[in-house]
Amino acid sequence: MSVSSSPALDAIVIGAGHNGLTNAAYLAKAGLKVVVLEKNDYIGGAAVSRELHEGFTYSNCSYMCSMMRQAIHRDLNLSRHGLILVPYLGTVNSGDGDERLISYHDETAAYLELKRHSPHDADAMHRFQADLTRYSQLIRKTLLRTPPDPARLRPRDISELLFLAKQFWSMGEAQIYEYIRFFTMSAAEFLDDYFENDLIKAAMATPGIIGTALGVCSPGSAYVLLHHVMGDVDGNIGAWGLARGGMGAISNALAGAVREHGGEIRTQAGVRQVLVKNRRATGVVLDNGDQLSARIVVSNLDAKRTFTRIMDASDLPDGIREKADNFKIRGSSGKVNIALSALPKFTGVPDNPYVNRGGQAFSGSMETLERAYDCWKRGRWSDDPFVESVIPSAWDPTVAPPGQHWMSNFIQYCPPQLADGPWTAEKRDQFGQTVVNKIERYSPGFKDLILHMEVRTPHEIEQEIGLTEGNIFQGELTLDQLFFNRPFPGYGQYRMPVRNLYMCGSSTHPGGGVSATCGANAAREILLDLRRPNSVPEDDFFDE
Repeated sequence: MSVSSSPALDAIVIGAGHNGLTNAAYLAKAGLKVVVLEKNDYIGGAAVSRELHEGFTYSNCSYMCSMMRQAIHRDLNLSRHGLILVPYLGTVNSGDGDERLISYHDETAAYLELKRHSPHDADAMHRFQADLTRYSQLIRKTLLRTPPDPARLRPRDISELLFLAKQFWSMGEAQIYEYIRFFTMSAAEFLDDYFENDLIKAAMATPGIIGTALGVCSPGSAYVLLHHVMGDVDGNIGAWGLARGGMGAISNALAGAVREHGGEIRTQAGVRQVLVKNRRATGVVLDNGDQLSARIVVSNLDAKRTFTRIMDASDLPDGIREKADNFKIRGSSGKVNIALSALPKFTGVPDNPYVNRGGQAFSGSMETLERAYDCWKRGRWSDDPFVESVIPSAWDPTVAPPGQHWMSNFIQYCPPQLADGPWTAEKRDQFGQTVVNKIERYSPGFKDLILHMEVRTPHEIEQEIGLTEGNIFQGELTLDQLFFNRPFPGYGQYRMPVRNLYMCGSSTHPGGGVSATCGANAAREILLDLRRPNSVPEDDFFDE
């Protein structure tokens, strides 16, 4: 066992996911001596690109980017480190039968496509998008701000509350009532206010269930829908994007920023325990027994893992372990990555470059989506799951050999525990076959194109990435776990109940998604505590 000298490090960041790397980059940029510790032999956490079949680069967890803040992108000069984000083109949404709905960016084409299904809904779409944009603009102003603590009411908390009140009251009385109502609604109820066509509703509802243990009829799923559309790519608010080279390009660019400013990243360096002395975090013990000391420790792990896996209960104040045990972090998603010998053809989908470079969402009907959720509640996966398929190789030649393609398939729902016993390799493969069978329904001959498959259930995601139950948001995005309640009431400002211990992962505000905001916000609070100058943006007015 080796022990580092006490003054050697200013900060230890646990976990080289994108938020941990963002946090480390800002701390290093401010002149701190920082080391990032990662248990795997690669960096990126869930934002990773890996060659698991010769010539194919899989983004084998997260697969799209919509919430990456442009202010952070500029601040850390990520373009210099090779990051290129390209807006994601239209999606084809398929119903239970032969119905198809294609989303277009061109307003006229989009309107005519909607009108083909429902003239009423074509006219209602503008009102829907305007309302959603108005709601998202208010939330966006909080993303790069530290939530106020309403119980402490220090000058900074009062100032932040006044800022929020000003933004809130600027909406006007009628919109305030609607906004409050929105946070408690289900995605289905919200969409009923606008649309009548079931296929259009299902297409609009799917962002409300992605990554969360809620159904389209569950209260609170309307906010999850909003959470997925309040990002931007290349200045296009609400747009989703793809990273050239896969999602690992984001993590690699952030790692480049860490190293540019003198930070260190160590792989195969899992943390066994956070060391605490006199209620202060003083360092960590690694899995190999080595000890590292530092002025501060920052956890990029989720709240449950931080306080129940790598901290001794005796080092925590009363009640914190219980809060961590009760933190809602239920996994609900699966992922199937497929190497294909050719670009698949889909029944009823026009053969044109715009559509082929987009994605396929096999959502079915609102009832199909809700029934898939019912299966999850009973501890099994649906025979008719929601599948969102994207083929990044259709525009990015770096992720597959010429003429061949890589297909990313995100599945909702997949339970972390099965009613008939633990996950096994056989059950995992059966789940993967269910997904392939669903795609085959819409793309006859699809099975014949498969060269290789990687199937990931919540079990694999937890075991490899370290996301508890495979929850991609590091905790449910429900009202009781948002803003100053995230991860726990009283600890929503990135400072944890042990002094010199911070959290920077998606278990903190503003939550999940490849946004880098949690890491940036935590860095700002750390630098304020250390009285170090910093350039972490505190507002997001660039995007207004």
